[in-house]
Amino acid sequence: MEDFTFDLDIAAKAADKGLCDHCLGRLFGKSGKGMTNDVRGRIIRDSLGLDEPEECTLCDDLFDLMDRFAENVAENVNSVESDNFLVGCRVDPAVTEAEKALWKELGIEGESIKTELNREIGKIALPMINRPVEFKNPQVVACVDTRFADVELDLSPLFIYGRYNKLSREIPQTIWPCRVCKGKGCARCDNTGKMYQTSVQEIIGDIALEMAGGEEHFFHGMGREDIDALMLGDGRPFVLEISQPKKRNIDLDQLELKANESDLARYRSLSFTDREEVKKTKLATPTKVYRARVRADGKVNKEQVVGVALSFRDVYVDQRTPRRVEHRRADLIRKRRILWVEAEMADDGTFDLTLETESGTYVKEFVSGDEGRSIPSFSEALGVGCVVEALDVIAINDQEEPK
Repeated sequence: MEDFTFDLDIAAKAADKGLCDHCLGRLFGKSGKGMTNDVRGRIIRDSLGLDEPEECTLCDDLFDLMDRFAENVAENVNSVESDNFLVGCRVDPAVTEAEKALWKELGIEGESIKTELNREIGKIALPMINRPVEFKNPQVVACVDTRFADVELDLSPLFIYGRYNKLSREIPQTIWPCRVCKGKGCARCDNTGKMYQTSVQEIIGDIALEMAGGEEHFFHGMGREDIDALMLGDGRPFVLEISQPKKRNIDLDQLELKANESDLARYRSLSFTDREEVKKTKLATPTKVYRARVRADGKVNKEQVVGVALSFRDVYVDQRTPRRVEHRRADLIRKRRILWVEAEMADDGTFDLTLETESGTYVKEFVSGDEGRSIPSFSEALGVGCVVEALDVIAINDQEEPK
């Protein structure tokens, strides 16, 4: 324990304000390591020959309630699953303003009352909770409203990594609010607030939400496919986020099993992860391999189609925002790379293209040309109008596994 030093004149002026030991000692909280503020206050008061006042004029004897606060914290934290916790406080603004005014009057800046309350309540609660305190990334923060002795829990989200296959051309990746009512519910959406009745997100998210006892789920995919496109192969990486989860150690094998009862999507490789994985997933720009069923506006032969396909090797395409999405995306020209294209004939007017492209490439528009908005295009090179009738994503070429 370090020697505790303080300015006797300032201490005398402070003691004259009718402060309890906690509030008096807190003014000099940056001196004398290894002791609590109430101990500092008693040392100051003893040196001045003064007794502690019956009632503190600053905190209104708030520190007498710390045991009650700690018991409420423990009861609430013990009601949820977590590996750690942290205590926070909400103090009457009149008290914090009075404290700042006192600092200004005395020409000193001590430790704030919120900091002391957080620390001391946490110390009392710790043996009742049996989990470590975590300052940097707490899974649960118990916020004590000292005006009413109420405790609110702020639970850090639960993050689950996985990969999904979309097996339906009639569902989106994420929840799509109704364009008419903006999610409120109307005749257009049968009062669901949604354009589509389910999604890749909801199939697994609703199950995970119930298992975790959370409030809401969010879906972070490594890009997205069109609603009418399938996501095949090894699947697309995603992170499912569950807000305010009361349970964290949910059975991911059971979650996968229940989610895969759906015929619309499949999920695999589920594992717990963290918020950093969300950022990594959303910022990733892997190349993607597509398979497109293409119909030509006229007869074409194998030699023509294969020859054009082979000509698109390491070619850059200028793509203006497609007409089909221009209502919701900025009108820009994006340069995207076509790595390679292979072709296989189905009949005289239909063929399949398999191609690998840079992330963000509009494949349908690369094939059709989108009325000259995508240059060069497969249609332009073939000399025949072409349209994609069906599109599948068959590979997302991400390399790293999540932590």
